[in-house]
Amino acid sequence: MKVGNVSQTVLKRSVLKQLHTKRKEILTDLSVEEMCTAVQIRDTEDVVFASAVVSGNSKNIGVYAIMRAVLDLETRGASAIGVSVQVILPTYAYESRLKEMFRCMEERCASWGIAITCAKAETSPAVSQSVVSVTAAGSVEKGQLRTLAQAEPNQEIVLCGSIAAEGVLRIFDEKREELSKRFVPAFMRQIQGIESELEVFHALRSVKQENTPKGEPLVTAMQQIGSGGILASLWELTEAANVGMQIEMSRISIRQECVEVCEYYHLNPYQMTSAGTVLMVTRDGNALVRCLEESGARASVLGVTTADHAKVITSGDEVRYLDRPAPDELMRWWEEQAQKEVRSE
Repeated sequence: MKVGNVSQTVLKRSVLKQLHTKRKEILTDLSVEEMCTAVQIRDTEDVVFASAVVSGNSKNIGVYAIMRAVLDLETRGASAIGVSVQVILPTYAYESRLKEMFRCMEERCASWGIAITCAKAETSPAVSQSVVSVTAAGSVEKGQLRTLAQAEPNQEIVLCGSIAAEGVLRIFDEKREELSKRFVPAFMRQIQGIESELEVFHALRSVKQENTPKGEPLVTAMQQIGSGGILASLWELTEAANVGMQIEMSRISIRQECVEVCEYYHLNPYQMTSAGTVLMVTRDGNALVRCLEESGARASVLGVTTADHAKVITSGDEVRYLDRPAPDELMRWWEEQAQKEVRSE
C-alpha cells in the first residue's frame, strides 16, 4: 500500500465493511470522513473522543498530536477536558528527549486549560522514530454535536488559518540545519514564526457560541485539515454532507515561507497535513470571518456549497474538478528521506 493514510476505497472495503456491532449510546456513524466518536452518557451531555498519532524525531511531535486530537473535538462542538498520551521511543533515545517532549506537551495543554490525564512511555526496537499516540476526551451539550453531515447547500465555506503550516513546521524541525544552508537567517526566523498560524483554539471556542440574527448557529460544520491537505478535507466535507462546492483557489491562504519550503522539496502544499487549520461551513461568511479575525485568527471565504455533487475549483478563468484524496505530501517526504538514508548506507 502507498505511504500515509490508506485510501478511502481500501478503508471501506477491508475495514468498515467488517465492523457491524452497534450500540444505541454511540451518536456518530462509522465513516471514512468522521474524525471523532460521540457517546451518550447522561441526559444533558454527551462524551466525544478523538485520536491522533504523530511520528518523527522532533521534541514537538507530541504537541502536534495533541493539537490534532483536541481540535478535532472542538470542531464537533465539544469542549476538550483531557488527553491520554502514549509515547514509543527508539531504543537509542535518551531520557532527556522524553522529558523535553512531555514539557512541550504540558505547556500546550496548560495554555488551553486541558489536563494530561494519562502518560505512558516505552522504548521499542520496532520503531526507528518517536511515535506519540494521543486520545482526547471532551463533552458537548445534548443536541449540540456538530457533524459534517449538517452542512447544507448554498452555504459559504470559510478557511480559518493558513494551509501547510503544520507540515512545513515539522519539516523545519527535522531539517533545520539543511534548510539553513538554503535560506538566510531572517527567512529561517520567519519559518519559525509560522507557529502563530496554528493558534486557533480560542477562536474556535468563540465562534461555536455565535448565532445568526435568526438565532441559528453561525457555523454549521467544521473540519480540521488533516492527511492529504486542504484538497482531501474539502473532499471529506462535501462527501459527508452530500453536497457539491465551488471555491476559488486564489482565496486559499498560504504563507510564502510554506511555498518556499515546499518548492525546495518539490512538495504540493495543497496536499499537505495542516493541523490547526480549519474549514468551516457557515450561513454568513463575512460575519464568520469578522468573528475569527476579532479572535486573532486569519480567515477568508473560499466559496460556497452547492446542491449538486460537482466539486469545482476555479483559478481565474480556469475550471477544474476536485480529485479523490491523494497521499499526504509530508508522508511522501518522509518516505523520500528514508530512501535517501538507505542509498547512503
